[in-house]
Amino acid sequence: MNYFPVIIGLIPSFAWLIFYLKEDPHPEPKKLIFQTFLAGAFSTTIVLAAQTLFNNWAQPRGIGAYTLISFLALSAIEEFFKFGAARIVIDKHPRDFDEPVDAMIYIIVAALGFAAVENVAAAFKSSNIAFETTTLRFIGATLLHTLSSGLLGYYWARSIIHDKKSLLFTGFALATVLHTAFNFLIIRFEPATVPTIFLIIAALFILYDFEKLKHLR
Repeated sequence: MNYFPVIIGLIPSFAWLIFYLKEDPHPEPKKLIFQTFLAGAFSTTIVLAAQTLFNNWAQPRGIGAYTLISFLALSAIEEFFKFGAARIVIDKHPRDFDEPVDAMIYIIVAALGFAAVENVAAAFKSSNIAFETTTLRFIGATLLHTLSSGLLGYYWARSIIHDKKSLLFTGFALATVLHTAFNFLIIRFEPATVPTIFLIIAALFILYDFEKLKHLR
């Protein structure tokens, strides 16, 4: 087996993982981080099945692959199961979920596990593995997953702080819209300059949210 695509595919996720974990003022247990990452990676199989079911339902009804409804539905499926992966792990270790910023940390870690599987799959298909995976997916798909999930994590934390479940649904909706907007821009614009600028602007806002939660106990 050629392990080069696997190694290259993991680099973007591990690079962002190191970045976010260094930003955590009170680091989470490494074992729990590893479990969350694996849960996110495993969720790709469920997401693929769910998206296949949606496509099989949508196509006979005239809902094309590049329509707004399709983009929204497929993005929502990914955001739901990335969140679910983090939630399943956290529910088994409530003592390690004791700060608002933890909501963003754990869901981002799950998202990076999800992105790692996507990146490895893309690396096996790529004709220019090193550039497309380590560069384009580092600043594209992998960053997108951290931002959309991080946004959902921020509202997850707020929903707990204020005891308002509606905030969690708001976060889910915003994460889905962010994910959908990026996918639309990627299809619409070549090269990927506009989608990249879009992600950078989104990153500024979401990292600001991250900083706000870091100072709450």
